[in-house]
Amino acid sequence: MNPLLVASLLSGYFVLLILVAYLTSRSATTDTFFTANRKSPWFVVAFGMIGTTISGVTFISVPGEVGNSAFTYFQFILGNFIGYMVVAFILLPVYYRMNLISIYTYLEERLGFYAYKSGSFFFLLSRTIGAAFRMYLVAEVLQLAFFAHFGIPFGVTVLISILLIWIYTTKGGVKTIIWTDSLQTIFLISAVILTIYFIFNSLGWNFGQMIQQVQESPHSKVFDWDWRSGRFFFKQFLAGIFITIVMSGLDQDMMQKNLTCKNLKEAQKNMLTFSVIFVAVVWMFLTLGALLYIYAESHQIVLPQKSDDLYPLLAINHMNLMIGIFFLLGITAANYASADSALTSLTTAFCIDFLNFGKREDQNKKRLLKITHIGFSLLLFLVIMIFKAVNNQSVVMAVFKVAGLTYGPLLGLFAFGMLTKLKIKDHLVPLVVIAAPTLSWVLNNFSEQLLNGYQIGFELIIINGAFTFLGLFLIRIRQK
Repeated sequence: MNPLLVASLLSGYFVLLILVAYLTSRSATTDTFFTANRKSPWFVVAFGMIGTTISGVTFISVPGEVGNSAFTYFQFILGNFIGYMVVAFILLPVYYRMNLISIYTYLEERLGFYAYKSGSFFFLLSRTIGAAFRMYLVAEVLQLAFFAHFGIPFGVTVLISILLIWIYTTKGGVKTIIWTDSLQTIFLISAVILTIYFIFNSLGWNFGQMIQQVQESPHSKVFDWDWRSGRFFFKQFLAGIFITIVMSGLDQDMMQKNLTCKNLKEAQKNMLTFSVIFVAVVWMFLTLGALLYIYAESHQIVLPQKSDDLYPLLAINHMNLMIGIFFLLGITAANYASADSALTSLTTAFCIDFLNFGKREDQNKKRLLKITHIGFSLLLFLVIMIFKAVNNQSVVMAVFKVAGLTYGPLLGLFAFGMLTKLKIKDHLVPLVVIAAPTLSWVLNNFSEQLLNGYQIGFELIIINGAFTFLGLFLIRIRQK
C-alpha cells in the first residue's frame, strides 16, 4: 500500500478523533474527566464499549484461530454473555448505590485500607501491561505500513502513537472516550462487514449461499464435548463467565464508562445492549475467519505459518484497495479504542485511589491530573520499548499469563467482600494477594506432574481467585 495514501488516511482519521475530542471537552472539569458528569447516553456507551472490548489482538487473532479451533471460541463467548448479566444485576447496583468513581473504593469500605490499595494496585499493574501490549501491536502496524518507509525509528512511532492518544483524552477524559470509541467501533465493524461482503461476492455467492458454505465447511464446529480437551465446553464456558466478571465487572476501565450513565437503570440497559451486540460481532469475526480460509483455498494462496498473519496477508495483498484501507483503519481503531480508555482509567484509578482526589479541595487537582496523565503515557512508552527489546512469541504469551495472574486477586477480594460478612486482619492482605498469584503460577507450571496430566488454561484466573479467597478466610477476625 502506498505510504502517502496510508499517511493521508491516518491523518484524516486522527484529525476526526481530535475534532470529536474538541467538541466533547469544552467546559470540561476534573469531574468530566472521571465521570462525564454522569450524563452519557446509555446507547452510545454500549456501542463504544464494543471497540474497547475488541482489541487489535482479537481483530486479527480470532479469524486466524478458526483454522486451528473452528468456532469453539464461541463457547467462551457464551460464558462472557452470562458474565455480563452478573455484572449488570449484581455488581452495578453495588457501585451505583455507593456512588463510586473508582470501583476499588468498595474494598476500603468493606474490607479496609490495605485491601483497597491492593485491589487498585493490581488493576494498575494489569491494565498497564495489557494497554502497553495493545499499543505495541498498533505501533508495529503503523511502523510497517508507513513510518518504516521514511526511516523513522520504532521508538518515534510509539511516541507519536501515545502522543495522539494523550492529545484527544487529556481534557475530556472518559467523556471524550465514550464518543471516540463509538466512532472507532464504526470503523472496526465496517472493516469486518466489507471484507465478508468482498469474499462472498468475489466467489459468486449470495448471502444465503455464504451462510450455507460456512455451515458446511470443517471450520464451523462450535461445541467440544471431550472433557480431556483444552476446548471442552464447560471448561471454556465457566472460564468465560469468570473472566468477564473480573476483566469487565472488576475492571475500572470497563466500569468507568458504565458509571457515566445517568442512573442504574440506564447502566443496566447499556450492559444488556452491549452484551448482545458483542456476541453478534464475535460471531461475525468467526464467520470472517471461515471465509478467509475458504477464500485462500479457492485462490490457492499459501497460508502463512502464523494464523494471526492470515487476515493481514489477504486484506493487504490479495484483496482490493478498499479492503486494505478498511483493514488498516479497523485494526488501528481496535487498538486505539482499547488503549485510549485504558490510559484514561489508569489516570482515574491513580488519582482517586492514591492521590485521594475524592477528598481533596485544593486548586492543584487539574495540575496533578495532567501530571498523572503524562506519567502514565510515559510509563506505557517504557513498557512498550521493553516489549520491543525482548520480543518473541514466548514473551507475548507470558504477558497474557501475567495479566491473567494479576486479575485473580481482584476476583478473590470482591468475592470475599460480597459473599461473606466476615471481617479480616486488613494489614495482612498484601501477603495474601502476593501469595495467591505465586501459588497459582507454581500450579500452572507444574500442573501436568501434580494433577496427573491435567493442563490449566483459562481457568487459572478462577484458581487464583480461589487462593485469594482462602487466604482472606485464613486471616479473618474470629468473633468471640
